[in-house]
Amino acid sequence: MKIGFITILLSIAVQTAWGQFCLHSGTAATVNYSQLEAPVVHTALTLLQRDYRTVFSDSLPCKETQGNILVGTVGINKAIEQSGAELSALKGRKEAFLLQVLPNGRLLIAGSDSHGTAYGIMELSRLIGVSPWEWWADATPEKRDSFELPAGYKNVQSPSVEYRGIFVNDEDWGLTPWSSWTYEPWLYYGPGRIGPKTNERIFELLLRLRANTYWPAMHECTKPFFLTKGNREVAKKFGIYIGGSHCEPMASSTAGEWSQRGKGEYDYVRNSASVYKFWEQRVKEVAGQEILYTVGMRGVHDGAMNGAKTLDEQKAVLEHAFADQRRLLQQYVNEDVTKVPQVFIPYKEVLDVYHAGLEVPDDVTLMWCDDNYGYIKHFPTAKERTRRGGNGIYYHVSYWGRPHDYLWLGTFSPYLLYQQMKQAYDHDVRKIWILNVGDIKPAEYQTELFLDMAWNLDKVVEKGVSAHLGNFLQREFGEKVGGELLPVMEEHYRLAYIRKPEFIGNTREEEYSTSDYRVVKDMPWSKEYVEQRLSDYQYISDKAEQLSKQVKTEREDAYFQLVKYPVQAAAEMNKKLLYAQLARHGEADWWQSDAAYDSIVSLTRMYNTGIRNNGKWHRMMDHQPRRLPVFEPVVHQNVSAPMITERTPLHKWNGTECVRGDYQLCKGIGYEGKAIAITKEKSITFEFPGCPSDSIEVEICLLPSHPVEGTQLRFTVTLDGKETSPVHYETQGRSEEWKENVLRNQAVRRVILPVRKKKTNRLVIKALDEGVVLDQVSVYPF
Repeated sequence: MKIGFITILLSIAVQTAWGQFCLHSGTAATVNYSQLEAPVVHTALTLLQRDYRTVFSDSLPCKETQGNILVGTVGINKAIEQSGAELSALKGRKEAFLLQVLPNGRLLIAGSDSHGTAYGIMELSRLIGVSPWEWWADATPEKRDSFELPAGYKNVQSPSVEYRGIFVNDEDWGLTPWSSWTYEPWLYYGPGRIGPKTNERIFELLLRLRANTYWPAMHECTKPFFLTKGNREVAKKFGIYIGGSHCEPMASSTAGEWSQRGKGEYDYVRNSASVYKFWEQRVKEVAGQEILYTVGMRGVHDGAMNGAKTLDEQKAVLEHAFADQRRLLQQYVNEDVTKVPQVFIPYKEVLDVYHAGLEVPDDVTLMWCDDNYGYIKHFPTAKERTRRGGNGIYYHVSYWGRPHDYLWLGTFSPYLLYQQMKQAYDHDVRKIWILNVGDIKPAEYQTELFLDMAWNLDKVVEKGVSAHLGNFLQREFGEKVGGELLPVMEEHYRLAYIRKPEFIGNTREEEYSTSDYRVVKDMPWSKEYVEQRLSDYQYISDKAEQLSKQVKTEREDAYFQLVKYPVQAAAEMNKKLLYAQLARHGEADWWQSDAAYDSIVSLTRMYNTGIRNNGKWHRMMDHQPRRLPVFEPVVHQNVSAPMITERTPLHKWNGTECVRGDYQLCKGIGYEGKAIAITKEKSITFEFPGCPSDSIEVEICLLPSHPVEGTQLRFTVTLDGKETSPVHYETQGRSEEWKENVLRNQAVRRVILPVRKKKTNRLVIKALDEGVVLDQVSVYPF
């Protein structure tokens, strides 16, 4: 049934108390609507109808007559203004909504605009118990007999970030084969396809997560979004803004489209006329669509631009491209080009061009990037923070590239995500947030955390990540199971913070200077640490198995996808490689490593065939993306050399064990989850008794982040009043040190200091720059 305008009034026949809003199974409820509302509102109403039938086993008719739920967009539905509700909280806000129980027991759902109204409708779905992941993680809603909101209930929400969304990327081993062969089979023997049926499910998820922006998949294995019939239409239906990455200017996916629509080389020096026509064709085609236009250019896919070698040459090409691209937008989209949403993404070598003096139009949003491993490369300067176009962020929780991919398991630290994104927001990065989610699965939780922060950052900050994660687990699996799961998942993320499962083989990718990087070898860990790590993983694996028996039948698939598979597959990956490490030195049997590999295969088969969902996710999960050496069974090969022996420190502290100082706890960050951010120009102090030697080596382990202000990250170390020179630990580009830092999630510095024989020594670490985050400190005799 076609649903119209949003004067939504859900009619509830039975009420237990005057002023209270009630829904009852078996009792007719009605939504009053109008045909004048935007498509996204009609779409949200359709989802609400589906959710209502699932929860209450009853229909929810939508009519243009009086009812008990009044829904409407301010300025479109006069009944909203006549309801008597105070609407001032919506004034001047984009995408805001108000849910309020009126004195007569009706429920008001009002939006400041159509997106706000749609999010308000989806809020009612959440309130009656429908998870945003009800389809994408098989989180089947529980049946209920009734639902109530108390008299006077009021709920006002609006976004912290204007454009919020995801980038589906590196889709070769998950989303594209699943979509092409399982969900909407594509019989054409060419590139795969993520078609309108799949995108409709993605956009539904975004609507439920209160997101409004989508960067489509763009690898050559996937037919481009705008060349796939039906994709544009479904984006309009859900009110989704379509954007594109740093190498997809003017809504054109060059990786998949230049070979089909372009002519000659993708070169704006020697072939600018053809490239201009390539862009013009697309802009003319999508001029009536909601688009976030990426401006500037790089090469096809993820390469540097053609035809320009030096920084000056690249700067000239980009300035030429800006002028031509804005001319196209002015001609086909809006004569006032400043009203067309535009993004410039200074990624990789383009960042160097920007720093060399590239002038970007003031109304264009500057979109900054992390280093692909979660550490933001640049925070806006004071001048950049005043730009009319504002600032955005493109952030990764999944990545293909050097020094090593992490495409398989969604183990990215939610605590690191929180710390970096809050820091970005505090530096006025508030216009656009885009998260590279890989194949969406299995990064479900990180996706929700990111988008919840983008929607209401203050709420997440107030409660903290642990509370957010705990609420997520309790919502999906109940209060008891969810409560017991929280420490399991926190330990899962902590262990992966130290070393992601994909990095345990001590290999690297795209290191063309030597093939040794592709040979699985020992981690630089002692036997004691290896055994402790195996024990820690065994504990959380066993606990996840134990709790699975308490999960309700209808949530078994959700539990497997969100908890059991990631926890147990990560455990088995560690067992496969660490038992092999022990076996190489005669400290374990090879069968233990081989059995772990078999377990990974078995777990993945279960994921794809499902427990109760009849193979819904067949071809979604691949336990060996890109067929890298780390994913293969380990070759049995003994070595005669002993395993390394760790030095025993005289003293070792995590950040919070300092005795005095000016710092902020970064919970969940660091090897023990107790890292601290030291305030600029402030210090912290550690105390220890006298040493047997005349000198000590102090090892300082820090978060391997990038400068927040300027180009430096520095600290000093003082022992008993004698201070060192500034110690730098910022890295440049993809240096060897940066690669080691992101693989081990620590930057390490060591200093040698003389020590006096006294009862108590004081070691002081002082931050000279903003952004110094201390993880661990160790003192060794020297």
